[in-house]
Amino acid sequence: MEMIIPNWPAAKHIKAFSSTRGEVFSVGVYQGLNLGTHVGDDYAIVEKNRHWLAQKASMPSAPVWLNQTHSTVVVNLDAPTNEVLDADGAFTEHQGVVCSAMTADCLPVLLTNVSGTQVAAVHAGWRGLAHGIIENAVEKFEGEVMAWIGPAIGPRAFEVGQDVVEAFTCIEPRAIDAFEPRTQQGKWLADMNLLVTQRLRRVGVEQIFYSNLCTYSDSERFYSYRRDGITGRQATFIWIEK
Repeated sequence: MEMIIPNWPAAKHIKAFSSTRGEVFSVGVYQGLNLGTHVGDDYAIVEKNRHWLAQKASMPSAPVWLNQTHSTVVVNLDAPTNEVLDADGAFTEHQGVVCSAMTADCLPVLLTNVSGTQVAAVHAGWRGLAHGIIENAVEKFEGEVMAWIGPAIGPRAFEVGQDVVEAFTCIEPRAIDAFEPRTQQGKWLADMNLLVTQRLRRVGVEQIFYSNLCTYSDSERFYSYRRDGITGRQATFIWIEK
């Protein structure tokens, strides 16, 4: 399995990556390293995938998994836990706690401060992004923060309606720059990388790095809900090494 390693100048003891499909245990429409237990795949196989990945990546503990509902909730993690937490972001300043964000088109956003004492993983779909999950995550940090945007649906594939445009432009008028009108009235192509960049810069994050990988267009490496409907989930992880 290929790991997508962030191209950012984070402190050396900050470890992070995004998973890819690869050729592991799930079969059928979930073929590969499906990490989502909520998408219809065999639970035991998903658990096997998760355990295999934790060993492959030399994680210091099992990742903390989130029940993601496109909210703006970012939880503080003091220690590893097997409990699935209701949130769309996870923050920690404790060594050996693995934060995770599952995606299949939405933006996985990783954050760390320059000194490497705090990290967070955020699942940013358009709803969470529009309503402030990035702001809620960055607010938890001390010092200068940098961000990495992992694999997500690209600007040529993410068609949205007028409601999405209005959800962003009512807060930030310049968000209109992230939307390209389609020939069909009321339909737009949305550039999620630009939208998250605008939100990050509004709260003072200037060091922003991008994978520039599109989940929709790369079926060999990534799951995509928009492309396939019933499908698996990849995940993006970050932790402070002990």
